Amino acid sequence: MKLRKINPTDYDLVKQFIDGNDDSIDTLVIRHKDRVYTYIYLIVKNHQLSEDLFQDTFIKVIRSLRLGKYQDNGKFLAWVLRIAHNLIIDHFRKEKQNKTFSKDDYELDIFNSAKYCEETYEDELIRNQIHSDIRNLVDELPDDQREVVILRHYKGLSFKEIANQTNVSINTALGRMRYALINMRKTIEDRNMSLTF
Repeated sequence: MKLRKINPTDYDLVKQFIDGNDDSIDTLVIRHKDRVYTYIYLIVKNHQLSEDLFQDTFIKVIRSLRLGKYQDNGKFLAWVLRIAHNLIIDHFRKEKQNKTFSKDDYELDIFNSAKYCEETYEDELIRNQIHSDIRNLVDELPDDQREVVILRHYKGLSFKEIANQTNVSINTALGRMRYALINMRKTIEDRNMSLTF
C-alpha cells in the first residue's frame, strides 16, 4: 500500500493531478489562492474582476496541466502567476480596444483621441509586455539577423553604418533585416501573439 505524504509538495500534487487525482488540484488552489488573488487584485484594483481573472487563471492552469504544458522546475507558483499576468494583460488590451471616447460639440477632436490621453498603469503594463515579447523574438533570431535588428532598432544605426560595422554590403544588411522581419512575423502568427496596444 502506497502511503500518501502528509505535506505533499506542489510537484507531488501536480503529478497526482496528471495521474488522475482531481482532488490534488483543489489542494493546490487552496495553497496558493491568497498569493494569486492578491497579485491580481494589486494590479486590477477591482474585487469582481480579480475574482473572474482568478477563476480564469486556474481554468488555464488545469487545461495546461492536462495538455502536458507544464515542465516542473520547482516553480509552480511562479508559473501560475505568469498565467495570471498574461490574462491581466489580455484583459487590459481588450478593454483598451473597446474603449470609446465621448465627443461633445464644444470639445476639440484632439482630446477625444486615445493617443493623447494620459498613459495609465495598464498601458505601461501592456507596453512593457510588448517590449519584452519583441525582445524575446529578437533573441530567437539567427545571429546575423539579430545583430542587424539590434544595431538598427536598439542602437539607431543607419544601414550604411550597420554595413560598415559588420563588414558586409548595404544590400546584405538590408536582406538580413528583411529575413529577420519575415521570421519574426512567422513566429508571431504561429504563436498567435498580440503585439498591439
